[in-house]
Amino acid sequence: MTRPKHQHDNGEYMNKDEKYKPIAEGARREMEAIREEILSPLENDVHKLRDPLVLAALMNSVATERENSNRLLKTLVERLDAKFGELDARLTALEGGHAAAHGARDGEGEILLPAVDEEMLRFVKERRHVSAEEVKRRFNYKGKNAASARLNKLFAMGLLSKRQVGRAVLYCAKQ
Repeated sequence: MTRPKHQHDNGEYMNKDEKYKPIAEGARREMEAIREEILSPLENDVHKLRDPLVLAALMNSVATERENSNRLLKTLVERLDAKFGELDARLTALEGGHAAAHGARDGEGEILLPAVDEEMLRFVKERRHVSAEEVKRRFNYKGKNAASARLNKLFAMGLLSKRQVGRAVLYCAKQ
């Protein structure tokens, strides 16, 4: 197995055990010049930052930028609030249309329901809380899905509340 070799500046290779030659004085001066070229402007900037007038000008520009950012954010928040207001109005209109589609309102704002729904609402009020299984038995539905759909319709109209208790969903009459 051959040992790795490193290449000299002149293109010759040297063995791993060979010592490196020290940096020539000319190269050292060159490195020092490059260091000065990089650090000199930085040292000038650090010196300038010690001047109170420079610091005051920097603080003023930062404060101005902050004010501009705050104005932009305020405008964005106002626009978002307006959009959310529009969405709320649309939702309210849709919910009003949903309630109207499932139950008519009389002149006083009371919801008029079909007889089956009225009877189901009375049943829920008597029992305080019911499950779809209980409604299925009481109203002779063939499946639990039909009873659940009817209860969910009353829930969507805002006449019932519902709560998950274990695996069952219980519906309660709202006061």
